[in-house]
Formats: sequence, C-alpha cells, structure tokens
Amino acid sequence: MAGVLDSVNQRTQLVGQNRLELLLFRLRDQQMYGINVFKVKEVLQCPKLSSLPNSRPMVCGVAHIRGETIPIIDLAMSIRLPGIPREELANCFVIITEYNRKTQGFLVGGVDRIVNMNWEDILPPPKGAGKDGYLTAVTRIDDRIVEIIDVEKILSEVSPLEQDVGEDIRTRSAERAPGHLPVLVVDDSSVARRQIERCLTAIGMEVVTRNDGKQAYDYLKEITADGSRAADHLSLIISDVEMPEMDGYTLVTRCKNEPAIRDVYIMLHTSLSGVFNKAMVQKVGADDFMAKFSPDELAERVMEIIDREQ
Repeated sequence: MAGVLDSVNQRTQLVGQNRLELLLFRLRDQQMYGINVFKVKEVLQCPKLSSLPNSRPMVCGVAHIRGETIPIIDLAMSIRLPGIPREELANCFVIITEYNRKTQGFLVGGVDRIVNMNWEDILPPPKGAGKDGYLTAVTRIDDRIVEIIDVEKILSEVSPLEQDVGEDIRTRSAERAPGHLPVLVVDDSSVARRQIERCLTAIGMEVVTRNDGKQAYDYLKEITADGSRAADHLSLIISDVEMPEMDGYTLVTRCKNEPAIRDVYIMLHTSLSGVFNKAMVQKVGADDFMAKFSPDELAERVMEIIDREQ
C-alpha cells in the first residue's frame, strides 16, 4: 500500500503545474512521437499475435497479456503511413494503453525514453499539417519535432463508439424547463468535441467550444471582464485533461483561484481512466470527473448537475 501511495504522490506532483511526462517512440522512420505516460499501462516486446477475423486492416490481431485479450493496433497504418511488415514484428514494441475505459495496444517500431515536459511547450499542430489531421499537438525536444497523435480519432475509426443519446433520455430532456445557460466544452480533439457537442445538443443544450485550456481561460476572463460571474453565462464547463498550452488540471486550478470564475461547475471529462484520477481531481478542486465516452451517462450527469445547481 505504501508503494501505491508513493506512486500517487509522485504523479500528482505534476498536477496543476501544467506539466506532463511523455513517452517518446518511433513508428517506421526516425520521426519521433509522444504519448502521455498517464495513459500507458506498460511497454513490452511485441508478443505473439492471434488473428482477429473481420477486423480492420490496422488491427494486427490480439495478444493475451496478464489474463486479458487485448487488440493490437498498428499505429503507423492508423495514420495512413505504411504498416509494419509481419516479418519485423519480433523487433517491434507494443505500448499497452487505457483510453475511453478500454485497454488496447499500439504497435510501434521502437521506444525511446520518458521526458518531463511543460504543457506550455506542447503546441497545436500548424494548420495544413500532414497525416490527414491525425495530429493533436507538436513539441520540440533536442531540436527535433515530436508529434502527438490524436488517439481518440484513431479509436473512433477502429472501434466507433455509440454517439447517440438514448430515446428515453431525449424524452426526459424535452420535459425539462427551457432556458438553460450554455455549456463550455474544452477539448483539443476535434472528434471528442463533436461527440460531446452532439450529445449535449440532443438534450437541448447550447454549446460553446474551445480547443485548449488557454483558449478557455481567455474566454472566461473575457465574459467576466464586465464584473459578472462565469456562472451568469454558463451552466457548467466540461474539460478534457490533456491539452496543448494549458492542460485541464491547470485550467481548473486557475479558475478556482479567480473570484469571478470559481463558482462555475467544472467537470473533467477525459480518456485518462487510470488509478490516479481521483487523487488528481481532488487536488485541483474540480467539481466532478467522468471517463470518456458514454453519451447516455454524460447526458444524464449534465441534466442532473444543471437541475441541482439551479
């Protein structure tokens, strides 16, 4: 137990300080990529794979790891690059991750190291960047560009999530009193923003979106510049955690330190569904936390929050 607590304490030192740890890896060439260590369960030499009938081409197969059957996805092929040939698998690695309440492995060519970064150094990709919009951020390490892939976009294509709110919830939402204030949705993934917006509009909510914590914080300062409170303008804020320039934890910390903003309800809504979330959410003072992505669960929670806060 002491070991677990020590691990939690070490990880939460980064929380609210706009910092993260990146695991650096390569696909088939020398281009470097990064993934947040919080999403990584383990890294291992590519295990023996069993074929998965009727799967998409980028799914190499499944691996049986520690009692789980885990799909293994060729990350290069997922972003429209040449996949790793079967004869090279023995020299490759698999990054086992946890996203959106599911475990999956990403096949990569090689793993480099872990680096401690500041989110301010993680920037949105330049407009017109390649890889068909599969990048969610970029940074520079040792004078080399490191690309951060929009994994939620990949997973939405490999294994699409249910995106529609159930009919019974739509019916209940129609019976609620009209005139709710908008919801601010903050997420750097265009796929995630669309999923959340579709969910909220289905229950009659107006949605304002921003792409990262800095954009959201600037927006909140702007709407409260006249002396009003954020809660006069918004029903609640739903924010991702991993975002370039300012992460969700830092956004919450800054909002809760601003008298004009601190009373607006903030829910962290993230694909980071690991063991450290509860400690991190408590540390920064968020009002709620939900792992992505269940449209019915999100719709129910939002209606509950709004009805309670009114």
